[in-house]
Amino acid sequence: MELTGKGKRGRKAAENAAPSSVQVLDRSLALLAIVAENDDSTLTSLSERTGMAPSTVHRLLTSLASHGMVMSDSDTGVWTVGLKAFEIGNAFLRFRKLGTISRPFLKQLMEASGETANIGIEEGGDVVFISQVESHAPMRAFFRPGRRGPVHASGIGKAILSTWSDKEIGQLMSGRTLTHFTEKTRDTLPGLLRDIQEIRLRGWSIDDEEHTLGMRCVAASIFNEYGETIAGISISGPSVRVTDEKLAILGPMVRETADALTRAMGGKRPEEL
Repeated sequence: MELTGKGKRGRKAAENAAPSSVQVLDRSLALLAIVAENDDSTLTSLSERTGMAPSTVHRLLTSLASHGMVMSDSDTGVWTVGLKAFEIGNAFLRFRKLGTISRPFLKQLMEASGETANIGIEEGGDVVFISQVESHAPMRAFFRPGRRGPVHASGIGKAILSTWSDKEIGQLMSGRTLTHFTEKTRDTLPGLLRDIQEIRLRGWSIDDEEHTLGMRCVAASIFNEYGETIAGISISGPSVRVTDEKLAILGPMVRETADALTRAMGGKRPEEL
């Protein structure tokens, strides 16, 4: 009994001495929120507001600072949010804005083409779909918001890649397997780069059954105020409707919609593209 009791006290002491990773994360996020909400966040005031020891607060702040989430003024000792926190918040606002502003453009594109219209971004070598307006046709494409797809076998993915340099594309694909989905998949870097060159000349991309047999996608890039690619817009539909003849109409239509959405967001297409 006594040995068991000492064991329990020992475990409890160890837990207090070394908080779990989840507990540390919770404390750090709570601390970051307080720093963001106040303009006079000194070590002393943060300790008082959180109820944590100054040494604990300082340790958490130091960790947050190493990731650029907070920074301190050496003269006043005041802590403020860092550049990385600003970038994360700005990314949320940018993509929330994109999702909101793009809705009428997606609806217009869907009605003009008769096919499902999509907005997606590149993240970590994948395409992430953030918004969609479905076609009214019984047989149609569907991409759930938040779904990820391979950048090399996606109309939006290749449209975005076409605005990057070959070196940047090579760096992204370095050490990465280009998954083979169909006989039309560009599953080697040289093959992908040849396709990218055609997209640059044409101004819009085609996923020609490269991910799913019987499905085609046409896409173009969207740019911010600095001429940087932030997303892609596309239409997706069955190959029996998105025929070679219709591509000549749909390609420029998607490109024009992408340019209109770019302007609506205060962006601009780079002159060289």
